Amino acid sequence: MIAAEVRELPISDYQDLSQDELQERITAAKRMLGDNVLILGHNYQRDEVIIHADLRGDSLLLSKLAAERSTYPYVVFCGVHFMAETADVLSQSNQTVILPDLAAGCSMADMAAIEQVDQCWDELGRVLAVEEEVTPAVYVNSAADLKAFCGEHGGITCTSSNARAVMEWCWARREKILFFPDEHLGRNMANTMGIPREQMIVWDPFLPYGGNTRDTIQQARLILWKGHCSVHQMFQPTHIQYFRKTYPGIQVIVHPECHEDVVNQADVVGSTELIIRTVSQAPAGTSWTVGTELNLVNRLKHEQTDKQVFFLSPTVCRCATMFRIDAAHLCWAMENLAQGQVVNQIRVPADEKALAKVALDRMMAIS
Repeated sequence: MIAAEVRELPISDYQDLSQDELQERITAAKRMLGDNVLILGHNYQRDEVIIHADLRGDSLLLSKLAAERSTYPYVVFCGVHFMAETADVLSQSNQTVILPDLAAGCSMADMAAIEQVDQCWDELGRVLAVEEEVTPAVYVNSAADLKAFCGEHGGITCTSSNARAVMEWCWARREKILFFPDEHLGRNMANTMGIPREQMIVWDPFLPYGGNTRDTIQQARLILWKGHCSVHQMFQPTHIQYFRKTYPGIQVIVHPECHEDVVNQADVVGSTELIIRTVSQAPAGTSWTVGTELNLVNRLKHEQTDKQVFFLSPTVCRCATMFRIDAAHLCWAMENLAQGQVVNQIRVPADEKALAKVALDRMMAIS
């Protein structure tokens, strides 16, 4: 058992340590903790951290896998804040979730605050019978209180791989969908379903009625929140055109968080897991240019040496907030845990957790 009530080791003690020392100390702390700790590594994580992960994957998958492994009382999530929150929502009562750096957030998740969503729902209610006409659907890349909002109002969560199925579920129940916080994922899925553009509107939370009129709100089937991923927003059609011209026959694979002008020119569109699987299973000698986060693409390039793998953008598109989780913070969290001190525990309030789980369970039931 891990002892309690000991002095917390300060992060400042770790910031000047060499990579070699950090790696050795993380390995030693992990060995000491043994089956008490499970380290989760998101696909976008830097190599110096992900090499220590017991499980790798997308955020929801990792959260589900951690919950299924309830014999591990401590879960160290090397990702960003909303991911650790989801892990806490799905965790068993005996599990504690730790985020090595609380500053590791998500710019897209921050584009929809609960106060803004509440205001949006109130304004929609002045135009529509909102509880009867609108289903809120929130991307898992969001704060727990937004998932709870959906749970409370008959809504649901979605991932990049099941967004279409979620939209079908929503429209089978109510006439309209409020989709947040990523407008590109919602629009791209709606495009594949043949939803006319005039039935989609964008909701700007900084404008009255999202910048829309009563008529456009009433006519809309899909209300898209004005939000985006800062990484996937960087990819441009000109990048695709360059690779097609320079490398004839190259395959373009991108994430559905990209702008529709990029998605419409790609050969394959899908989640991070689909990107990894597609490139990994592709025939030797094939060429791929990949439109998603740089750390993942570089890892694919190093692991799939029988293929050509290129990063789609000439600009560095790295998840800067994910990048905050480094070896120093992981070492700090692990060594504190090894001496009985829990740092940066992620706790979702009980009422919020229950409602968020309702929205997540609805999604998992149709996935």
